[in-house]
Amino acid sequence: MSKPTATAAATDRAPATDRERTARKAGLASFIGTTVEWYDFYIYSTASALVLGKIFFGGGGDTTGALEAFGSLWLGFLARPVGGIVFGHLGDRIGRKKTLVTTLLMMGIATTLIGLLPGYDEVGVAAPIALVLLRMVQGIAVGGEWGGAVLIASEHAPKEKALSFGAFAQQGSPAGSILATGMFALLTQLPDDDFDAWGWRVPFLFSAVMVVIGLVVRLKVEESPEFARLRDEKRVAKVPLRELVTGHPGSLVLGVLASSIGIAATYFITTFVLSWSTDSLGMERSTMLNVLLVYSVLQFFTQPFGVVLAARFGPRRTVAALLSLNFLLVPVMYACVSTTQPVVVGLGICLLGITGAMNYAILAGLLAAAFPISVRYTGISLSYQLCSALIGGTAPLVGEWLLHSTGGSIVPVVIYQMVLVAVSLICSLALLNRSRTA
Repeated sequence: MSKPTATAAATDRAPATDRERTARKAGLASFIGTTVEWYDFYIYSTASALVLGKIFFGGGGDTTGALEAFGSLWLGFLARPVGGIVFGHLGDRIGRKKTLVTTLLMMGIATTLIGLLPGYDEVGVAAPIALVLLRMVQGIAVGGEWGGAVLIASEHAPKEKALSFGAFAQQGSPAGSILATGMFALLTQLPDDDFDAWGWRVPFLFSAVMVVIGLVVRLKVEESPEFARLRDEKRVAKVPLRELVTGHPGSLVLGVLASSIGIAATYFITTFVLSWSTDSLGMERSTMLNVLLVYSVLQFFTQPFGVVLAARFGPRRTVAALLSLNFLLVPVMYACVSTTQPVVVGLGICLLGITGAMNYAILAGLLAAAFPISVRYTGISLSYQLCSALIGGTAPLVGEWLLHSTGGSIVPVVIYQMVLVAVSLICSLALLNRSRTA
């Protein structure tokens, strides 16, 4: 009897082993794909803080040019809910994989074309118009990308590991930031005239290479088994958006608000603080970019500990602890940056950023757990992307406006960021109360 039992046990183990291997492959593809997408999205954010105002809006680096550049940055965020709706519908109707290939191609083409655009001095008003249109294509692409990347990883994983595998997609954010910031940190070593003339274009053109790598990896991933089962059972939602809005409005609203600081924090640090420290405080661009590069590397390695802590202590207690600490550290970061001492600046950014990053690692799984499979792509995409448009993407714009409308005082910006942390904390806990992750 012992031999058949052993054989049966081996048979039982084999599917689990195969599924874990497939899940790891899907997680890797999710990570690489989102790295490419976020690299493309972040290089625009960095360029808008450094050079786009003077190149495309004739702003000469003054306040008006910065506001116009940040305005174009925000338009990319406004387009993200459109991508969430369109590709969420396709992802919930025809599958996660095909949708993700399409979004990756869209992002790569748009980003590469930005690197080829003539500036305001060459073609006048056509330059900012073309820039804004391509930025909106970027927004639509990333609006459809994030939700699918989370699901292709988490839905391949064993149910008890869905939260952890969802974090694979989240790692693409710091990885993309490392590549974007590192690229600009190298290029700012050029003389200012060379950087403004052609150096800023290099990161955008390099996107073409990264997209090819992302496609090769992504095309090898199988469709999500949970979606495949739903499709085989003919339980696919006819109109996912309608089913989401009529059946799960509470989860949608809480999902939007719970994402507030997880999305906005990146743009406060990498865009607003970069602009404030270099324009108002007089720090060197290369110095600040090096500080942000160190922060991005540290974020990459510490962010996964968020899901480790959640597995050990539970998502509710972990989110409460991380966001409470983050709330207290917001004024500390701005006080550190105001010293303009690179080590102190880096310390402040890293202390705040790491607590936020660990919470961000949990966010993907938290949102995925809040919606049923039939509307999950649409649900998490719309939650994340509406927040991006209304709160995350406006962070640099609101910060810049608050700074200059109060005569250069940073206090209103600090208060605004603390409010977003508090909103995220309250709504994350409320969402966990109704989700299967709690």
